Amino acid sequence: MKQIFFVLGLMGFLSANAQYESTSVNGEIGISVGAANYFGDLNTRAAFNRPKPVVGLFFGKQFGNYIGLKVSGHFAQLGYSDIYSKNEVQRTRNLSFNTKLFEMAVQGQFNFFKFVPGQPGYQFTPYITAGVGFFTYDPYAYLQGEKYFLRPLDTEARVLNGQANYGSMAICVPLGIGFKYNLSGNTNLFFELTHRFTNTDYLDDVSKNYAGIENFPVTATGEPSAAALLQDRSYELTGTNMGIKGRQRGNSSQKDQYMFLEVGVSFSLTSYKCPPVRL
Repeated sequence: MKQIFFVLGLMGFLSANAQYESTSVNGEIGISVGAANYFGDLNTRAAFNRPKPVVGLFFGKQFGNYIGLKVSGHFAQLGYSDIYSKNEVQRTRNLSFNTKLFEMAVQGQFNFFKFVPGQPGYQFTPYITAGVGFFTYDPYAYLQGEKYFLRPLDTEARVLNGQANYGSMAICVPLGIGFKYNLSGNTNLFFELTHRFTNTDYLDDVSKNYAGIENFPVTATGEPSAAALLQDRSYELTGTNMGIKGRQRGNSSQKDQYMFLEVGVSFSLTSYKCPPVRL
C-alpha cells in the first residue's frame, strides 16, 4: 500500500513539474499610478520635491525568461515654483510653471531572476529597464488668477532674436529599476522608479537670459502685456524688475528631466504546451 501512495505522489509531483516546465510567459499588460517629479531650472535639487500624479498603461512582450520589451503610455502633471527654493536669488526670481505631460515610450527590461507566475521559487524578481520615447508638454502659469500658456508668449524672446520658438514635443530616455512579485495566478504587483532624461530645456519655459521688459508689447491702455509680466515676476516681491536684458534667467547647459515613482498591477499572458509523451 505504501508503494502505491509513493507512486501516486511521485506521479503528481512529476505532473506538476511538467506543467511548470510547459508554462511559458509570453508577456503582460498592466496599469500603474504614482508620483511624477520635475528637475530643471526651478527645481535644482536632486530629490523628490513637490511631486504630482502620474498614471500609466503598458503592454510587454517576453523573449525568454529574462529579457522583455514593453510599450508604455503615461499621463502626468509636472510643476514647480521658485518659492520652494532655498536660494534667495531664485526665490526673488519668483517664476513658476505647470504642465500636463503625455508620454509614449519603448523600453527593454532585464529580469535578474527567472520569473514564472504561480511556480514556487520563481515568483519575484528585481529588474532594470531602459528605452526611448517622446512626450508632449505645454507649460502654463497663472497671473492674477488667469491661466496663460507660456510658449506662445515667447517669454525669452527667441523669435525676436531670430530663433525658432521651442516646440511642444520632445524626446525622453527612461532609465530605471523595478521589482515584480507574483500575487496569485497571473496577477503581479510591481514597483518601478524610472528617471527620464530629455532633449529640451523648456519643460519649465526657462532656459537662457531675460529679454528685458522693453522688448515686449504693451496693451491698448499702455500697460505691460501678460508676456512682459510673466517673463520676470520679481516685481511681485520687490516692486522692481531684476530681469535686465541679457541677465541670466536659467541654466541652458543642462536639459530638464523628470522621474516617475510607480506602483502597479500587471497580468501575465501565459501559454501552455502539453509535455511530450515519453514511452
